[in-house]
Amino acid sequence: MSNKLEFDHKTAAEYDKGIRRNLPTYDPMLRLSQTFLRANLKEEASLLVVGGGGGNELNAFGPSNTEWKFTVVDPSTAMLEVAKMKVEQLDMNNRVDFFNGTIEIVPPDYTFDAATCILVLHFVPDVKDKLALLKQIRAHLKPGSPFILVSKYGDPNSLEFKELVNLWKNYWLDTTNLSEEKVEELMNATLTESSISEEEIRGLLSEAGFHRIANFFKTNHFGGWICHAL
Repeated sequence: MSNKLEFDHKTAAEYDKGIRRNLPTYDPMLRLSQTFLRANLKEEASLLVVGGGGGNELNAFGPSNTEWKFTVVDPSTAMLEVAKMKVEQLDMNNRVDFFNGTIEIVPPDYTFDAATCILVLHFVPDVKDKLALLKQIRAHLKPGSPFILVSKYGDPNSLEFKELVNLWKNYWLDTTNLSEEKVEELMNATLTESSISEEEIRGLLSEAGFHRIANFFKTNHFGGWICHAL
């Protein structure tokens, strides 16, 4: 799979602010994600965090689940540096391993009790590569393991998608000091990412080896699905 997820240092530094502008319900989504994981894991558990540079999953799940261990994989060196800084602040160094690259570099004998892939899938342009990513995640999970997927989705050519993007634009204008021209510039950069329909996402999850798929989260043209490894 080609590396389409590289962020520079400036992007990494702005990520925490930007992600909440892009997704106004980001923090409630992480809280719901933790609830799902806690309901399906034992006190001691190992979690694979795909695209976890930035460290927000670590910050959300680590402090209150002190027996959970995390393996974070991300192709961005800058984003991993941000995650490592948060790990230092949270005193979690002995509970987190980092892999700088895509999921292919995680050793095949590494298996986990759960996994997350939050706001990553839409950066993978080709549907075959999306499926390959989900299959690789499944290969690292024990049967029955919970999995959380959050992604941009929908048909960019549909009227509904365009209405949601318009709402997204107005949220940016309403909550920032950015000009309309700057907002449109930023949005146009993100709208080139690859969105697919919820039906296709469910199909990919099923084909990759997941079941009990449920849509637990939706804000604008972003959605989240919980499921379990077969």
